[in-house]
Order: sequence, then structure tokens, then C-alpha cells
Amino acid sequence: MQAIILAAGMGRRLKELTQNNTKCMVKVNGVTMIDRMLHQIEKRHLSRIVIVIGFEGQKLMDYIKTLDIQTPIVYVNNPIYDKTNNIYSLYLARDYLCKEDTLLFESDLIFDDAVIDLLMEDSRDTLALVDKYANWMDGTCVKLGEDDSIEAFVPGNKFKFEEISSYYKTVNIYKFSKSFSETYYVPFLDAYSKALGANEYYEQVLRVITMLDEPVMKAKRLNGQLWYEIDDIQDLDIAESMFISDEEKRVELLQERYGGYWRYPKLIDFCYLVNPYFPPRRMIEEIKANFEMLLTQYPSGMKVNSLLASKNFGVHQDNILVGNGAAELIKAFMGKMTGTIGIVRPTFEEYPHRYQENDIIAFWPSNSNFAYTAEDLISFFGDKQIRTMIVINPDNPSGNYIRKADMKRLIAWTKENNINLLVDESFVDFAEEVDSTLIEQEILRDNPHLYVMKSISKSYGVPGLRLGVLASGNTELIAELKKDVAIWNINSFAEFYMQIEEKYWTNYAEALQLLRNERKYFENELRTVPGIRVIPSQANYIMAEITNGMTAAELTRVLIVRHNILIKNLFSKVSRDNKQYIRLAIRDRQDNDMLVAALRKEMKTSIVVE
Repeated sequence: MQAIILAAGMGRRLKELTQNNTKCMVKVNGVTMIDRMLHQIEKRHLSRIVIVIGFEGQKLMDYIKTLDIQTPIVYVNNPIYDKTNNIYSLYLARDYLCKEDTLLFESDLIFDDAVIDLLMEDSRDTLALVDKYANWMDGTCVKLGEDDSIEAFVPGNKFKFEEISSYYKTVNIYKFSKSFSETYYVPFLDAYSKALGANEYYEQVLRVITMLDEPVMKAKRLNGQLWYEIDDIQDLDIAESMFISDEEKRVELLQERYGGYWRYPKLIDFCYLVNPYFPPRRMIEEIKANFEMLLTQYPSGMKVNSLLASKNFGVHQDNILVGNGAAELIKAFMGKMTGTIGIVRPTFEEYPHRYQENDIIAFWPSNSNFAYTAEDLISFFGDKQIRTMIVINPDNPSGNYIRKADMKRLIAWTKENNINLLVDESFVDFAEEVDSTLIEQEILRDNPHLYVMKSISKSYGVPGLRLGVLASGNTELIAELKKDVAIWNINSFAEFYMQIEEKYWTNYAEALQLLRNERKYFENELRTVPGIRVIPSQANYIMAEITNGMTAAELTRVLIVRHNILIKNLFSKVSRDNKQYIRLAIRDRQDNDMLVAALRKEMKTSIVVE
């Protein structure tokens, strides 16, 4: 068996990285793609490697000479690489296809070693490697039969988004038998190239072959093995975080992204917090039905969006401000505060990050569950001379919750002591106490020192919309903040969501109850895991202490590397007494069971410290 690598392309989308190098010489984590691929092929002891070169071909050949590859390498030159596509490059290597069985590779791929093994160990002689379609993928897709037959090739111009659940993406790695190449592929390749020219793709020939009565090529489905096609600098960035050999650095790179994890194949995100049971399918379909209008028209300005928010939350328009996520409102609010502020730790760090550390006084609960009450806060801050108090309720990451009646006592105390009170209730809807919000017109009217922040992203499961609100009886400050933010600070999709939200309140109430039920189940399951101590939560996440000697960093690393699961390592938030804590988002039953199973496996194999 031999290998053929198509490496003639220019890689224009990688810009300056390919100005003087062919695409496959771009480095991923310090190693060029061609270096990695050639050494992967070398391990399989093939008879030869045929490389079709073009752009900067001599430079590529000179570079490959330095790689100490023992497998014989043959070069085929494509002199018109800038006027042709890969069908011509493969056409130039057609004689080699007929010499023996072939593994065919595009040179802009990075993949696990196991990917090649899958093809070589399969007894079927002619295979197209495919993976279940995901929205980060681009290029040719196929539809498969139950017997792995390729029922149709779907080029980009025939792609139907409503059918993506049935699509598989070609990985651009193939196994061709000598017989297949002689009997089918090369004759069809020759005819197709002469009829339609050199500016086509070799997959077009495979598409024609699959129309034959007798299927001669099958699909080989990947099952979790990693691969990535690198076409631009964003692809390169993602590939580096996926394939970095330093496991700790890989975790760090993933955590630094703060989202966008749909680009990572099969990664399960237990780090970032959303509602897994909302929005309902009908609401999604309503937004989809209006997609074109929302995409092509401007959203309303702040005045209209404040009106929508006031309708949804039952307060006056001049008492509420809409933000591009709560993060925008936190930044704006903290910029208006002066004097010393009081916070609880551990907490959501976006608030203290927006303030001078010297002007922050922190209250640390003294118990192992990080639990505290309104009385605890009153007692601690009573003699501290703070100007503003910030309370996250339920708190993040502990999930500690102060009931509404007790929050009203805290509101009264702060009012008496001339203290601004910011209550972030982004997770309050998940509490067992159903009537828990402080966003009520009467409460706001009677307490102009009270500010209530809410992230709609987290409660309502729509983080991509970037929506948050800030409500207060201090209409002067709300008006100031409205002037500070951009007039079009939210997009049309977010505005439309607020417009239709109230139609789905019944669905939302049902979703919250499903979450509460799942939280109880998840907590009980986690308590059965050796080395995990669960801290009771009233939010859509659970904080837990690792008690068997394993560090939070170690557990985070092994869950990503071995199980493709991302959790929140809390060591930077809670490093007191060197204890180890993690935070786990609550997802649906299938994902939660998967995490519990992974934890049981990893905690069982870790070292127990007496």
C-alpha cells in the first residue's frame, strides 16, 4: 500500500502564513502539518509516498528532505496549481493510483493516529472516511445507507440545512484499492477531466461513481477520533487547542475561549451555565421563521427595547435597562460606583474585576458549604463603612440562596445605612422558592438604592442572544446608563426574543421545574461518587469538593483528555487551605449521567490520601 498526498494548493485564506510557503508547511503547535502527516504515515511502513506539489514546490521538497523520512518519496509537479483544483493534481498522479492500493490525503488536515488505523484495519478495500456533520465543517457531504453505502454526494451548492441531521462530512482521507482505481476511478477521472476541465474537485468523480448500480465504495464512519481541516487562521487557532500535546495547556486554551464550543467536535460543556430545558422547540421555530427579516433589518433603539423589557418584567419603562448581556450592564454600573464596596467570596468575579481591589471588602463564609444568610451579611458589614454591597443570589459558584423575605430585610438594612445594594439574580428562577424575584415595581419604587441585575442568557437558555436587564427605582441612574450604552446595543434577534417571550411563560415554568427535578437527581448521583462532596445548590450548577487527594486541575485535565468533558476548576476562586473545588453545570439527563460515569471512573483510579 502507498500514500498519495495532494499538496499543490496556495492556501490563500491563511494570508501571510502562506505568502512564501505552501499550505501544508504552516505550523500547528510548532510542527508543520506535512511533518506531522509524513511521520504518521511513516509508522505504517507503506511502500512509498507520492506528493503532488505546486506552489513553492521546491521549497516543500527541500523542507521534506530535512525530516528524515525513510519511506521512499516521489514528487509529481502541478505546474498550473494556480489555475486548477485538486482534480487536476490527482489526475497527474493517476498512474500511481493504478500501481497498488492507496491511502489518499489532502495535505491541510490534522488528525489522530487512530484515523489512519481505522482505514487500514478495515477489511473493506475501498473506503471514504466520514464523520457526522457538525456546523464547523465545510465542503462535500454525503448521505449514507445503513450498510455504509454512499447514497449521495452533496456538494456545497446542493447543501440543505434542513437535512443536516442526515449528513456526513468527508474527511478528505480515502482508501482506494488498486482494482477500484484501475476499473473505476482513473477511467472516470480521465473522462471527467477532459469533459469538464481541470478546475474541479476529485470528489465529483466519486459522486459519479456512486451512481452506479453496484456500489464499489463504502463509508468508514469516525467514532470520536479527532480531526480538523485548516483553511484559515481561525481553523488554525482551534486546531492548536485541540491537538496540543501539553494536556494542561490544552485545558488552559479551551478555558480561555469563554464559549464558542460548538466548533469542538463532541465536547460536552459543563463549565458555562444555561437552561437545558428552554427555549422550547416551537419558540425556536418561530425565531427561525422570522430569520431573514431579523437578519436584514435594524433592531429598535434603547427606548423600544426598554419598553419590551418593562412589559416582560412588569415594571415601568424608566425603571429598566436592557443590555448586550449582563456583562455590558455590570461594566456600566460598576463604572458609576464610588467608595468602598462589599462582596461575598467566592463569587462571580466580573464585579470585583471592574473595581479597584483596594476598595473591596470581602466576606468569606466560615463553613465548609460557603453558606450564609442575610443576618451574616448584616453582622459582618455592619461596621465596615461600605458604600455599595453586591450580592449574587443564588451565589456563583456555591449556589447559596437567601430567601426573598430575608432579602427584603437586607434591603431595609442597607436603606437605613445609606448603602447601595446590587442584587444579581441571574439564577434566582432556579430556586425552589418560586416567587423569588425582586424585580417588582413596588419593591423598586420604595427602594431607589436597590439595583437588580439579571442575565437572560443564563435563565432562559439563550446565551447566544446576549441579553440582560438592570432594574432599579433610581430612574436618574437608569437614564444615565441608557445614555452610556450604544443606542443599538442589542441585535434584532434579541429584540424579537423579548417581543415573543411572554407567549412561552408556561413553557418556561415547566422548564424550571424540570431543572429543579434534574438538580435533585444530579446531586444524589454525585453523592455516590467516591471522593466528591456535594455542596447543596439552588442554582443550575453544583459546587463540589474533591476529597480524595486529586486536584481540581488534574480532574479538569483528565475529563477533557479522556472524556471530552469541560468542567470549571475553582482553584483560582477558592484556594484557601489548599482545598480543591469544581463547579458542574446541570445539563440534561443523558449528559449528566455521562459526567457521573466519567467521574466514577476517574475518582476510583486516583490516589486516596488518608
